[in-house]
Amino acid sequence: MSLLSEMIREEWRLHTQLFGGRRFGAFPLAVFGLAAVGLPLLSDLGVGRGTVVGGLHVLVAFLGLQVGTIGLVGRDAMRAVLGEMTLLVSSYRTLPISWRRLLATFVLKDLLYYTGLILGPLAIADAVRAIVVGTALSDVLLLWVTLAGAFTLGVTVSLAMVAVGTRSRLALLAVIGLFAVGVFGTDFDFLAYTPAAFYGAPSLLSGIRVAAPLVVSGVVAFALFEPIETGRRPATWVPALPVGHGVAGRTLREVARSGGSVWKVLFSLSVFGAVTGWLLVVVADAAGLEIAHGIAFGTLLGLGTFTTYAWVTQFDMPGEYHRYPLAPTRLLRGKLLAFLALAVPSGLIVLGAAALWFPAQDLLIGVLILPAVAVYVFGVSALLAGLSPTALLFDVARFALFGAATAAVAVPLVVLSLVAGRYPGIAPPLAIGIAALAGVVGVVIADRAGPRWLTRTRG
Repeated sequence: MSLLSEMIREEWRLHTQLFGGRRFGAFPLAVFGLAAVGLPLLSDLGVGRGTVVGGLHVLVAFLGLQVGTIGLVGRDAMRAVLGEMTLLVSSYRTLPISWRRLLATFVLKDLLYYTGLILGPLAIADAVRAIVVGTALSDVLLLWVTLAGAFTLGVTVSLAMVAVGTRSRLALLAVIGLFAVGVFGTDFDFLAYTPAAFYGAPSLLSGIRVAAPLVVSGVVAFALFEPIETGRRPATWVPALPVGHGVAGRTLREVARSGGSVWKVLFSLSVFGAVTGWLLVVVADAAGLEIAHGIAFGTLLGLGTFTTYAWVTQFDMPGEYHRYPLAPTRLLRGKLLAFLALAVPSGLIVLGAAALWFPAQDLLIGVLILPAVAVYVFGVSALLAGLSPTALLFDVARFALFGAATAAVAVPLVVLSLVAGRYPGIAPPLAIGIAALAGVVGVVIADRAGPRWLTRTRG
């Protein structure tokens, strides 16, 4: 228990150190505020409780998947941010404690920490809603428990995939392929094995069904997972870039030599694409809508490239660039080139995979929308966070600004994807126009971001 409590303290210390000190304490309040406003608003708009609960489970499971990718990051990003120091998660090298025990404690720490930090405020907001409308608080408790289960499932599945991938990439591709065939090519009800199903029909039998994938993925993760070592690998795959793009070349090589290499970019966007596809199917079935899949996929995958921005800046220390005769604008343009070289091909691969289940001609417009939205996301991220993109996740003020800026583009595009069936001559060209304008805005604000952040770090 002492190791667990120390890990929780370390997690809080790291977050407060990285994300604004005492301001980080306002993050749970921001989650509560968003949930307190959003849950009643969705109800007033006629969105059913089942749809809201299903969406929450998907989002929380996706959060778990992202937390689980710590296996892909290794210690590379932590060293870039914090310098040479020993963290508790690395203590198996110096203390008489096994790696698997440390990993189990680490996963339990994440479950307790994020359940309290994010799911706790959400549950309190839902409890306030339940009291106002006069529904049972037992439903709120059940939701909190199943959301914690969804987060745990996301973490263990992510770790299991990383564990299999580090042993054999071919085996990982085979597992993903079999799962995709099972989901889209058979009538097997995978949702019955998720925590959301237990929320809908709590019973001993459904509890056993839900526990099965948790146990299986957990066993695979703990049996096969190994910590990624620090050593950098040669990145001979990176093509020679033209003279004048040294920042882009350096960034691509850093990502390629880091834990998980460039595969982590494709993995992250693949997870985002899978969640997007599932949401499109569920929303279309529940609401009877004819969704323009290309507009929706292009928009949501473009937003998902925020994770790629984190990868291309994970090794940067802003102050180091003061030593070079490098214009701030040129620095960010080099980062943008590396960002596009990683994000766009990966996004297009995911878009191509989606053509196995959605009409290919409907997805073609996504080829135009995806890069433009990605450039906009890059510009917003660079302007608000500079070379420290993780600050957007937990710094309340920046998180709110980032959400508002991305919503300004995402909302009209998503609305157009919902009404494209009724306005086929207007919605697609309008969506392309909005995305193109967003891309131009992204380039402009990225050019402004370089001088702004280098000046701030110089001070």
